[in-house]
Amino acid sequence: MRKLLTSLLGAAALAFSHAPAQAQTYQQVWADEFTTGIGPNWVFETGGGGWGNNEKQYYQAANAAVVNGELQITARKQAVGGMPYTSARMKTQGLKQFTFGKIEARIKTPLGQGLWPAFWMLGANISTVSWPYCGEIDVMEQVNADSRCYGTVHWDSNGHAQYGGNVATAPNAYHVYSIEWTPTYIRWFVDGAKYHEINITNGTGGTEEFQKPFFLLLNLAVAGDWPGQVVDETKLPATMNVDYVRVYQLSGTTPPPPSALTLQAEAANVNSGMVAEACADTGGGQDMGYIDAGDYLVFNNINFPTTGPYTLEYRVASPGGGTVSSDLNAGTIALGNTAIPATGGWQTWATVSKTVTVNAGTYNFGVFAQTGGYNLNWVRITKVAARGVVTAAAAANTPAALGLYPNPVTDRLTLDGPAELRGREVSILGVDGRRVWRGTYQGQPLDVSTLRPGLYTLVTQGADGQKQISRFSKE
Repeated sequence: MRKLLTSLLGAAALAFSHAPAQAQTYQQVWADEFTTGIGPNWVFETGGGGWGNNEKQYYQAANAAVVNGELQITARKQAVGGMPYTSARMKTQGLKQFTFGKIEARIKTPLGQGLWPAFWMLGANISTVSWPYCGEIDVMEQVNADSRCYGTVHWDSNGHAQYGGNVATAPNAYHVYSIEWTPTYIRWFVDGAKYHEINITNGTGGTEEFQKPFFLLLNLAVAGDWPGQVVDETKLPATMNVDYVRVYQLSGTTPPPPSALTLQAEAANVNSGMVAEACADTGGGQDMGYIDAGDYLVFNNINFPTTGPYTLEYRVASPGGGTVSSDLNAGTIALGNTAIPATGGWQTWATVSKTVTVNAGTYNFGVFAQTGGYNLNWVRITKVAARGVVTAAAAANTPAALGLYPNPVTDRLTLDGPAELRGREVSILGVDGRRVWRGTYQGQPLDVSTLRPGLYTLVTQGADGQKQISRFSKE
């Protein structure tokens, strides 16, 4: 959900297919009809701060409800968290993600200066690689009182690239907004009529992001870089009505297994001893806190599609450090311990990881607190591709994971990495992919006090060209 430029940026060589769309036979694989309530596969984002687009709303779950069999996301003139307006933003991250298919929703969008409703998708690996490297697919965006629907993709092609189209629609009425997404193209439709297309065959133009899993989002923003900062308050409260969201995939085909699965700690099937609490990490939501030695979580029926190496990542916050472990089927298969560093506080978040080997199968996945003294936001399981397996000889030349804290940061950002980090080139990119700071790391915290509040990507690069990418939030 970014400001649309109708021209292509950063990928001039990208070819586009203009062949007429051919009918495909799809079968439904998931839906939320919002018949009696919001389904269990959605989580709510919480907070203000502009969301990388200088928006003026504070997102909270209270602004979303099911009324008469449809979801209603309502923006209100209501001061919360230092923001003048409230609204809601919901996503399926960590619960439902899809690779290819037909994704559609029947939506009625509100019209008014400063309103920005959207139905869109983000790459499931966003927490690891950040935006725009994860990719973004905007199925539908509408701004202000414009009677046009916009469809766009964003990705990385040696910098932020995007390509979009739009079509006139009857304002303030229900329409079915959809995309058809295959390994070779993404096509946009309104009420079944195609209006835009991009060719993504073999990752042409750097579009390999769109060969991986994505999750869904629905939100109604108020003001921002695209609609502008003027809000017609006579249009508030304003409601985005969603009749349904449905996902289909081509009949007779089996989608590739997801490359990553994020398990939100508060969504565990079994919780012994931990307590859910509000979370200040990027994306908001809840984390599990008050963790003591011996506490544990269990996630049922977690599928490891192939035998081989998997990376386990833990999103943790701790003032003093600790130890966490994972296992399969109630300890029958131990996956080993992972040390948790002192991150700087109970809500100062960092990601630690461990690579393990697992035989293909479906297991109950357990997370066990070997010691207490930390909070846990999520656990991510990622299949390591064959080309990503690191041999012992190569490991000596591979930089360790880079931690950033405090995160969110106010003025000085500490880089937690190996000694070899000193002397590396450091760049900080804004949400639009543009460099806002560049320098050489000398072992001291970086002064980021002059950066505007929002989300940023930090990239370090050595003389060998090898990069490390981390994301942080500036308060």
